[in-house]
Amino acid sequence: MESLADSKVWADYNAAQADRPVRSLCLDAMAYAGPGHGRCAIDLGCGAGKETLALLRAGWHVHAVDSLPDTRERLLGIAPADADGRLTIEVRAFQDLRVLPPAGLIFAGYSLPFIHPDMFGGFWAVMLKALQHPGVVAVNLFGDRDSWADIAEWNFHTEAGARQLFAGLEILKLEVYDDDGQSFRGPKHWHIYDVIARKA
Repeated sequence: MESLADSKVWADYNAAQADRPVRSLCLDAMAYAGPGHGRCAIDLGCGAGKETLALLRAGWHVHAVDSLPDTRERLLGIAPADADGRLTIEVRAFQDLRVLPPAGLIFAGYSLPFIHPDMFGGFWAVMLKALQHPGVVAVNLFGDRDSWADIAEWNFHTEAGARQLFAGLEILKLEVYDDDGQSFRGPKHWHIYDVIARKA
């Protein structure tokens, strides 16, 4: 299996995402968070920029984070003209982040599972520290029955473990997908938790 650490794999993935709609988890998080009105949102693993663009259009200031070298050029190429001053871009691997700006909305679409498990807890703490009061966080996590769960470099969670990550927050939505399907790399069994939580 070609390593997902290879930036070309992610570049090809982002190119394939060009025509997809905004992820429903992001739209739901935006609905829970309320109008942007110039508040800060963080898009972790911004990839093709679909969710970054949706947040900008909804009036948020967006701090977009991704490790791919062409992230800045990609986002600036799709950002609306009125986004000047409302978009900051950080090209950095998650494990190298030590601080994030205070945010009323944090979205991580299919990006957190690829953090090494030894580094996941530290990053999770950095992420939640950035969440303002009140604020909404929305993430996809991989479950322990996912067919990729034997990959030691990625992180996977039982449902109890996933819920524990949100201790002290109000879980607004936790949906479990546990079924066969397709991935960018072919057929697989998906075990995913879609979670939205609020710091009330």
